[in-house]
Amino acid sequence: MEQKLRVGVIGATGYVGQRFISLLENHPWFECVALCASPRSAGKTYEEAVEGRWKIDRPMPEYAKKLVVYGTDDIESYVDQIDFTFCAVDMKKDEIRALEEKIAKLECPVISNNSANRWTEDVPMIIPEINADHVELIDAQRKRLGTKRGFVAVKPNCSIQSYVPALTPLLSYGIEKISVCTYQAISGAGKTFDIWPEMVGNLIPYISGEEEKSEKEPLKVWGKFAGDHIELAKEPVISAQCYRVAVQEGHTAAVSVSFKNKPSKEDMIKAWNEFVGEAQKLELPSAPEHFLQYLEEDNRPQPKLDAMFGNGMGVSVARLREDNIFDYKFACLSHNTLRGAAGGGMLTAELLTKKGYITAK
Repeated sequence: MEQKLRVGVIGATGYVGQRFISLLENHPWFECVALCASPRSAGKTYEEAVEGRWKIDRPMPEYAKKLVVYGTDDIESYVDQIDFTFCAVDMKKDEIRALEEKIAKLECPVISNNSANRWTEDVPMIIPEINADHVELIDAQRKRLGTKRGFVAVKPNCSIQSYVPALTPLLSYGIEKISVCTYQAISGAGKTFDIWPEMVGNLIPYISGEEEKSEKEPLKVWGKFAGDHIELAKEPVISAQCYRVAVQEGHTAAVSVSFKNKPSKEDMIKAWNEFVGEAQKLELPSAPEHFLQYLEEDNRPQPKLDAMFGNGMGVSVARLREDNIFDYKFACLSHNTLRGAAGGGMLTAELLTKKGYITAK
């Protein structure tokens, strides 16, 4: 790309916002030129706004420290500086929907980490390796909004990206039923152990809204593009339980699955190891060389050992075995703030750039 696209981050002071800022350092296609957060951070340099609250495991990039933060109450000035924006803001859902649509109507594409617009009919919810064709929904959305450049695209819930990728290569065998239990890292709540010490050695068997998202969002990801909406997949039936566990980074999923046409274990492992998605075919900058890997060890995957597979953008699968109720069971792992959040948003932006939906003003 001859000239980098100018990008901004809304919700820049939060955990996922910090991940975006880190990933944008030296990005080959994008240059971060503006940051936005709540009005209480407006007018401060980014370094001042996050003083004592930098949460991720990489130093704050030098480029970001002196950028002056815009407030969400002056979104027009912020949008004037950029070609498109990432959004990971912490607000009420109706406020997020209103903000993202307002930005889109200002002719600025929005790549959202938030859940607020995931069920807006003409908003694509994208995992680039799985449903890249859903980007065409943007054409219908632009007609509704009356925009030429502006639109909203979202990424799915972080936890489903630990197991939906592993199930996707198996859809041809006719998946009927899925039971999944996710064990979710505290960074998914924007926390570290320093600020959430009660999570040390603990487990919480409830995460608000997660089970509903886990059971419904895959059906949109696996759905068929139908012009102005996505026709939801009618199968499989999904039952989910979601737990918060004492892990900093990495969501683990325990999956049990039944098929109409039961494959062999060898066929399943081959399907995982050989799966290639659109992101790999297009050689997008943030795409891992291998989206899925199967690990033979009985004690894998582990967050400490495997969350950073593919620079945190790959998904690990292991412990495939026969089940007494379902056909098979296995374990999956993905990095929740990279593949599941900021990295997934970055990859989606790269896909939309490659497909011509994000361009310079």
